[in-house]
Amino acid sequence: MSFNLLDRYIFKKFLATFLFTLLIILMISVIIDFSEKIQIFLEEPITRREILLEYFPSFMLFISGMLWPLFTLIAVIFFTSRLAGNSEIMAMLSAGIPFNRLLRPYLYAAGLLTLVHWVGGHFILPWGQQHLMRITYKYIDKNEDKGKTRDVHLFIAPQTKVYIGYYRKPDSTARDFRIEQYEGQQLVKLLKANNAAYQVKTGKWRLTEYQIRHFDGLKESFQFSNTEFIDTTLNLSPDDFVDFSGQQNMMTSPELLRFIALQRERGAGNIRKYTLEWNRRNAEPFTILILTLIGVSLAARKVRGGIGLHLAIGIGIGAVYILFSKFVKVFAMGNNLPALLAAWIPNLIFLTLALIAVHKAQK
Repeated sequence: MSFNLLDRYIFKKFLATFLFTLLIILMISVIIDFSEKIQIFLEEPITRREILLEYFPSFMLFISGMLWPLFTLIAVIFFTSRLAGNSEIMAMLSAGIPFNRLLRPYLYAAGLLTLVHWVGGHFILPWGQQHLMRITYKYIDKNEDKGKTRDVHLFIAPQTKVYIGYYRKPDSTARDFRIEQYEGQQLVKLLKANNAAYQVKTGKWRLTEYQIRHFDGLKESFQFSNTEFIDTTLNLSPDDFVDFSGQQNMMTSPELLRFIALQRERGAGNIRKYTLEWNRRNAEPFTILILTLIGVSLAARKVRGGIGLHLAIGIGIGAVYILFSKFVKVFAMGNNLPALLAAWIPNLIFLTLALIAVHKAQK
């Protein structure tokens, strides 16, 4: 298929309007966020470098990732409504260009933005979230860590389970530490320690006041010490006791998949939000294509309200989409929906609406 002068004209208009919309909304968002947090920045020992080179660049990445589809919808409606208001759309259709053919450059530009958003969502945005959350949890919301510290049960290997009565995060120490090793359903080794401390330099756990029991059928061997210690390597680190509300957003997709696999191997039950995040990263970029179809179908018709009416309708559609996506996500967190279905339901519903809108616009 050829990419003619008209296609290039619409393609450039689309991307230029998108970038303009992106910059304007980012500028407004930064001003609002700065005005809300200026008191915190003055009171906390945060440096200018952290504010200017870490927090706000990461904040802009966060806003871009969250509202990228909405920016696309606004851009499409804005410049398409201007084309319709200047009777350019009417001239194209009168010249014999089918409406479906008119959609081609829009879909090319939307496809490029979809690809950028997909790559960014898997690799770039998580990197920005790491820096944004570091500043947020250090200076702004200091009590966001929801990691469990009492009565912790973890599988660190298929047949090895760890129990910790109490874990202290500031110095990475634990009390009432227990390691259970099984063969099938049979307990073969039990290691108990009153105290355990994570050794940063070696990555091992130092156990004191310990006792070790080995079970072989009805036979049992016993070893204990109240004065010596043992260092043992476990598939367990202080990071396993940290669970921020947005921790899944700070992992690149390879890290996210490794974490999900590790938690499933351990038998952990707190991976729902991580599987939802993985599926969201794959589903959300395709929203750009869907909202582009809706935007073109709405704005291609010349109406009395002009750009203002089209933008109001477009922003309303975008807001409904975002609210509906959040509702489905919250609903899915209760294990009422499979993660894959929860991520794609908004797209399936709005794709149906988009196809209906395109069909009506052709008439």
